Formats: sequence, C-alpha cells, structure tokens
Amino acid sequence: MILNEEFTARMKTLLADEYEEFLESLNKEPVKAFRVNTDKISLEDFKKINIFGNENIPYVENGFYLTYDKAGNHPYHHAGIIYIQEPSAMAPAECIEIEPDWKILDVCAAPGGKSTQLKNKLGQNGLLVSNEIISSRCRILTGNIERLGFKNCVTFCKDTIKLAEMFPNTFDMVMVDAPCSGEGMFRKEAIALSEWSTENVLNCAKRQKEILNNAAETVKKGGYIVYSTCTYSLEENEMTVDDFLTEHADFELVKVKDKVEKCSSDGINFEGCKHNNLNLCRRFYPHKNRGEGQFVAVLHNVNTVTENYTKNYVKSKIPQAVYDFLDDVLISYNKDAVTLRGDTISLFDLNNQLDTSKAFCVGVTVGQFNKNFIKPHHQFFMAYGDKFKNKISLSAQSPEIIKYLHGEEFNTSTQSGWATVLVDGCTVGGVKVSNGVAKNHYPKGLRTLY
Repeated sequence: MILNEEFTARMKTLLADEYEEFLESLNKEPVKAFRVNTDKISLEDFKKINIFGNENIPYVENGFYLTYDKAGNHPYHHAGIIYIQEPSAMAPAECIEIEPDWKILDVCAAPGGKSTQLKNKLGQNGLLVSNEIISSRCRILTGNIERLGFKNCVTFCKDTIKLAEMFPNTFDMVMVDAPCSGEGMFRKEAIALSEWSTENVLNCAKRQKEILNNAAETVKKGGYIVYSTCTYSLEENEMTVDDFLTEHADFELVKVKDKVEKCSSDGINFEGCKHNNLNLCRRFYPHKNRGEGQFVAVLHNVNTVTENYTKNYVKSKIPQAVYDFLDDVLISYNKDAVTLRGDTISLFDLNNQLDTSKAFCVGVTVGQFNKNFIKPHHQFFMAYGDKFKNKISLSAQSPEIIKYLHGEEFNTSTQSGWATVLVDGCTVGGVKVSNGVAKNHYPKGLRTLY
C-alpha cells in the first residue's frame, strides 16, 4: 500500500516505535465480522444454525468474526438474522450500559450498523431515532432497519442543527459516529486513501465540532454522547473532544466499559490539551486489534438526571377498513399503535413519545391505504411476521426459499390470503396465497441469484 508522505510522517509521530508494525498490518486482509440480530433470534437458537463463524468478538456478546463466503446472499441475511459489520465499528455501541427503556438518537446513522446494534439493546418501551442527512443514504439506513424487522424506530433526514431545534433535552444517549477523513479504513476502502489530505482532516474536524455541538443540545440532563470516528488524527479525535469539554462545562469524559477498555489503546494527552484525562478515550489500531481503525469517547452530561416524559400528539382518524385488514391478517396487535400519515398506515407503539410529523419513516409501515385497500409493505411482513395468522415455514436449503428469493412463485398448502414466509423460524418476507400458489411479494431490489 502506497501512503501519502504527509500521512506517513503524522503516523510516525503518533505511533513512534509501533509504526512499522502498523504499516505491516495495512498490507493484510481486512477482518470481517457479523452480529446476531437478537430481536429476531436468541443467541442460543442462533448457535444451532450458525454457519458464519463461531469465534466471539471479545467486547460484543452477539458479535462474531465472519468466515463464511458471500454471507450477504444467504437466506439468513435476507431474513435479518445477521448484520455484517466491521468488528472495530461495533465498539462504540458497547461502551456504556444501555437501559432498555431509553430514547436513543443516532445522528449520522447510515448505513445503520451502530443503530441496529443499539436497537438490540432496547426493550419494547425503548425508542431508537436514526438520522442521516443524505436522502439516498437515509433510504439505505431505513432499508436495513426494515430488513432486521425492528419496531419502534424512527428515521429522519435532517441536518443536525434541525435535530437540535426539534428535540432539545430529549435523549438518554446520542451516538455521534461523525463523518471523518477515514484514515482507519485505508486497507478496506481505497477511496479513503486516495482522498486523504491534511486539508480534508481539518475540514472534517470543523464539521465534527459542529455536529457534536448540535448533538449536545439533544441530550437529556444526565445523558450520554458516544463520539466516534474511523480515523487516527488528533484533530478529529482527542482535539475535538478537548475543545468540546472546554466549551461544555456540563459534560465530562468518562470511562468506557471494561470489556472495551481491555481491547483498546488509551487516548492521547497531546501537548497543550486542556484536559489531562484524554487517555479515557479509546483507540483501535489494526496492528493491535482484529479490525480497522476506530476512535471512541464517552461524554456524560453531569447535570441532574431528568425523568423520561411523554407528550400526547394528535392522531389522525383511522378508517375502519384499516382495523379490518389488521384483524384479518394478524393474531394480535396494539390498536393504539395504528397511525396514518397521508395515505401511509404504520404501527408505532411509542407514538406519544416524539413528534414524528417531519420524519422520513415512522415505526413499521403496514402499507398504503387506497380506496379501502391495503397492499402490505415488506416492512410489515418483516416486523410482524410472527403475528401473522398464515405462515409458510421453509428451511434455508429448501428449493422454495431459493425460488422466493429469486422473486418466483411456489406451491404451498397454506390457506389463501396474505402470509409470511419464514426461513428456519425467522421471517424473510411475504406472499399472497391463492389456490395453493404463493405469489411472490419480495421486493425486486432485494432479490438474489443465490
């Protein structure tokens, strides 16, 4: 790997005697990993069907190193049982103990790795809000939340300054995985190497400071910000944290959980820093860890903890035909969770906790309501598949699941009507059964040649 001379000089200063070992690590293959979606399957049950890799990532209970080739094409991936993610990138979500009823905001969330990891830590009363300013990436983010079958999630496509205006003093935790110069991804993403410059590092640091300041406005008193990057530069990491602490006396830098601390290196108390505890920040290096470069810092709001609150928002009147449809296809559901935005029907159990009028996606999209007819959305199947009256259970090796993922019809003995398709017990999508034929409703953009 040919590195920029200026970057090389900076890293030699940063790593000193470790530089040659670091340089050698950049010529090795990137490490791959995955997480088990514990909202869809327990770790105990997953281990019975696991073919992807058995070695646990030491700081992620449901994370494993990936050894299976083309895992993204496997039916288990389509069913949202696993999420493929770089191992070091899993560390930020593991840094603090998360309570199941928290409200969490991920401000730079696409493609959704950290958001989906955080959601697995929340219970049925916990709320995840994921934001991505670029609309195309926000669709990818929403698609990953959809694939994993999550309920009680909201996505926004906003600048962080808008989030600060919309949600002051709201969230128990805010994840800021800030856009950065990507130094830690050089061996994985060639574009990060080709675009590197000192000027870009400084521009990124300026943007990170703005995002962090906006994020601080959304944190509840007593809440947390987890700040992370996938870069090594002091300007984007410890210097940004040092400046933030100087400007925000109501925040302090705190220790991460022991399991993350043990697997990472100390942050750097650089010359001229105003806070001498920056060693509490954590750094991941490819020559020391099985993964790419990562930086993380936990910032705690030291003000008196405020209680969670709810606020009632006006609900649109729901046509009776919507309830009739849901009664027809589901075993049970929360009728108070039904919402209508325009012609979009959704199920969102926590619709009294947040103003979602400007959201990109709210809860689980049931489908579009048009002249008393609802065609189910893929997300409805993925999130409520276990609640459907009609189910078609298939194995990962069955010819029917291959046909289904191709977008083809297949024969079934299931009674006519809407039904979910399950692969080894987990929902992978839906069909409309008519006269013994399952007519495919798997989205065209997700179909595979597996």
